[in-house]
Amino acid sequence: MAQSIEAAGDRRAVERRTGVRVADLTLPELRRMMVTTILLATVLVLFLWMVRTVIIATITGIIVATFLRPVYLWFAGKVGNRIVAATFTLLLLVVPLVALSVYSYVEIADVIAYVDVHSDEISRRIDASVRRLPFFSGANTQETVRRWVLAASIYGTAMVTGLRAAITTLAIAATIFVFTVYYVLVDADEILAYLRNKIPPRYEDLSNALESNVRGVLYGALYSTVVTQTMKSAIILFMNLAFGVPLAAVLAIISFVIGFFPIVGSWSVYVPVAGWLLVFQNAPGRAIAMLAIGFVVNTLYITTFLRPKIAAERSKVLNFYWMLVGLVTGVYTFGLVGILLGPMLIGLLKAVLDTITSGNSPAWRFTDNGGDATDHDASEHVP
Repeated sequence: MAQSIEAAGDRRAVERRTGVRVADLTLPELRRMMVTTILLATVLVLFLWMVRTVIIATITGIIVATFLRPVYLWFAGKVGNRIVAATFTLLLLVVPLVALSVYSYVEIADVIAYVDVHSDEISRRIDASVRRLPFFSGANTQETVRRWVLAASIYGTAMVTGLRAAITTLAIAATIFVFTVYYVLVDADEILAYLRNKIPPRYEDLSNALESNVRGVLYGALYSTVVTQTMKSAIILFMNLAFGVPLAAVLAIISFVIGFFPIVGSWSVYVPVAGWLLVFQNAPGRAIAMLAIGFVVNTLYITTFLRPKIAAERSKVLNFYWMLVGLVTGVYTFGLVGILLGPMLIGLLKAVLDTITSGNSPAWRFTDNGGDATDHDASEHVP
């Protein structure tokens, strides 16, 4: 009995030394702690400022590498070399993306060049279509239409020129993305082991909850976004082919990419296409069908209902309502990266609340002034 009391006293003495309170610190120790904290905060702010332009590429690379990890492991088992396996995995991802990007750029550049050359003809046909509308038969819209077509032509030319000018920034972001994917594919186990070793044991419950929730919501958000964007683009492609719209594949690709950005979505494609059907094909029925299917199916059903539903089911962390809140508010608050940050923040909040309110974690129990837990087993629990 005496030995157990003495051992408990020694254990508590050690824990007192390793869990010093702020009031117990000497002035030099407090000064050293403050200098270290300020230095860490300064370096962290400067680092975030340095990588601000590629932060989305980095986050996307980490997530993409996580999803490609099974493919990488399969290649590694076949070839027996991690570098070769990572290279093959990256090629499966990069080659189709580059091919689609080059194809889309060439086609869009041709369309913009056509609009620039035939702007007068396009203006006349739009003006004629506007005059066929009720209450516009006697309106003088020719000059207005011509200005809008000219502005659209200038905007398209500027967009292509701006894309060429931004090639350096895009190349840097692409480089960071590729090497982030490569780094995470090859060293995922070492990265996770390093992070786990840096977390004190007393926060193990919280770190496990944070890791589980973040992994779940990120997987659900990214999976649902890719799946629903693919569905919407497939619908756009099918309608374009059915209605004889030129550049059907390019418009579907644009719909897929543009749907990731806030506010804009597939409606930025199907609304102009409906206008083209009405003006240049004189097909009001097809134009109405394009608008109706695009709005009801793509915008209302897939974006508003199906995406958060799939994300919630895949995440197994948030329900439909909170996933919808995370996706919508995240995108409108943080922009493109909000697709991931919104649900992730709610997942982190849920993990913290679940850990604090759980009665199974001694690290979060109330303590007295001496540091001992105040429950019935106080001598056995130290925070």
